[in-house]
Amino acid sequence: MSETIKGLHRSHRCTEVSNKNIGEEVTVMGWVQKRRNLGSLIFIDLRDRSGLVQIVFDENDGEIFEKAGTLRSEFVIAVRGEVRARDGAVNEDMETGDIEITAKELRILSESETPPFPVEEGANTKEELRLKYRYLDLRKQNLQNNLKLRSDVTTFVRSFMANEGFLEIETPTLCKSTPEGARDYLVPSRVHPGHFYALPQSPQLFKQLLMCSGCDRYIQIAKCYRDEDLRADRQPEFTQIDMEMSFVEAEDVMEVNERMLQALFKEVLDVDVQIPFERMPWQEAMDRFGTDKPDTRFEMELTDVTDVVKGCGFGVFAGPADTDGCSVRGLNVKGQGAMSRKKIDKLVESAKGNGAKGLAYLCINEDGTYKSTFAKFMSEEELEALVTAMKGEPGDLLLFAADTNKIVWNVLGALRLELGKELELIDESKYNFLWVVDFPQFEWSDEEERFIAMHHPFTMPKEEDIQYIESDPGKVHAEAYDIVLNGSEIGGGSVRIHQTDVQEKMLRAIGFTDEQAHEQFGFLIDAFKYGVPPHAGLAYGLDRLVMHMANEDNIREVIAFPKNKDAVCLMSEAPGTVDEKQLDELSLKIVETEE
Repeated sequence: MSETIKGLHRSHRCTEVSNKNIGEEVTVMGWVQKRRNLGSLIFIDLRDRSGLVQIVFDENDGEIFEKAGTLRSEFVIAVRGEVRARDGAVNEDMETGDIEITAKELRILSESETPPFPVEEGANTKEELRLKYRYLDLRKQNLQNNLKLRSDVTTFVRSFMANEGFLEIETPTLCKSTPEGARDYLVPSRVHPGHFYALPQSPQLFKQLLMCSGCDRYIQIAKCYRDEDLRADRQPEFTQIDMEMSFVEAEDVMEVNERMLQALFKEVLDVDVQIPFERMPWQEAMDRFGTDKPDTRFEMELTDVTDVVKGCGFGVFAGPADTDGCSVRGLNVKGQGAMSRKKIDKLVESAKGNGAKGLAYLCINEDGTYKSTFAKFMSEEELEALVTAMKGEPGDLLLFAADTNKIVWNVLGALRLELGKELELIDESKYNFLWVVDFPQFEWSDEEERFIAMHHPFTMPKEEDIQYIESDPGKVHAEAYDIVLNGSEIGGGSVRIHQTDVQEKMLRAIGFTDEQAHEQFGFLIDAFKYGVPPHAGLAYGLDRLVMHMANEDNIREVIAFPKNKDAVCLMSEAPGTVDEKQLDELSLKIVETEE
């Protein structure tokens, strides 16, 4: 039968008790992690969000000892007792391993059924089960630490930015749907039948309007929503550290954020981050690493051999080498020339999964001879020139992709990361920041057969490129900057367009008529008529940032109640159905469609 805590007050969390408290009486409360009955003594590991402390019950204490014998894992208890040193039985694996609490009073506040999985770190539990019983999963110390880390990060950012003159301002979460970017989550309006709000993909337009309003430094820890396919670092709802500044250029935004990140990592992780961060043009990042979010913690960069293989006897290389927008590029996997055919075949399949038709390879044997899928199609001179261009040496494995630049970058960039992890080339202790800059303003969408904005349609083009917005969009570069940490884009920003005529040109270039532009974004364009300052901003993915700080591989590990890969909350079973009355109130009808 459960008891109450009436008259008892918790004096310490479990790990707040230390050898400084020896001889004192303390009261701790939490969950039973483990019980060990040694006959005359019962030991309990008590857990709360801070960690574990050992409680000792002695058979000489009669009633208390008998009650302790009924305890099971996950019972919630309160214990009053005396702190004493462990005599010769120090547990180095516990933060409180040099002390224990001798119980004088025990109250069982809540009993527990046997949990569906062990509530302890390292338990081999399927993720579906962990997410279904997330409230149990969150009791684990590593997840408690992650939630505390997340809280520490947001607390620090708010304080730092307040000292920099930023105002924390909330923007609406019931907004107007916009057609650019990912799909919106729509919310039907009861009072306006047939009309819908959209949950915000970001506070972009509202924070620009705040700049029009004279709030020249804005920040918000903002909830955002995107209806898109999920992966390890993406969720349908996520949190941004969102900011905007007036009367600034790109360097001003980067400078304040470098200082913030340097101070954040020192304060929260005691890690020294060197500033300023490296700036890398987008084109250089793609050419060297095959991605605009390069992991610079290890080498193995891409090499462009297009000119070397032009006109060679191997048509798979020669064709793309002679075609605009295509290229032949390679990776030199040092010391892996003896890699097994089975492992190479796995790399080929991985390349195909990223869009390649295949993957050519050349192993340089220790005696200088070659083992290759294509050597027989090339002359000895052509092969020597190719190996030289790749800086190949005996014992190396050379991998090649030949296709459009986009596919080649995608294939080799992914292979580089895969091999970096598999061959343990990545220094996991490093935090490598860099800014990727000088992005193209537009990218071509084969699906829509038009140019779309690479970032968003409110990004300022480079001043010298404004003249090409409508006549030659492919030549235009953006005043945009992404911040990358260890191969992950943790934030993106840009200088914004603040001139009405440039904004209208930009929208026309991505397929909007003037009428459509005013229908979708008229409230922003109209605001520009009344004096708008030059402004720029940045938004971090808080979940991704904390994921890296916690050394986790999946953002679900730093979110209290995440969705699974199908955007489902297994715990609450959202999304779910609603009854006909609710649908009628919203003037909605569910229509069955055939697969």
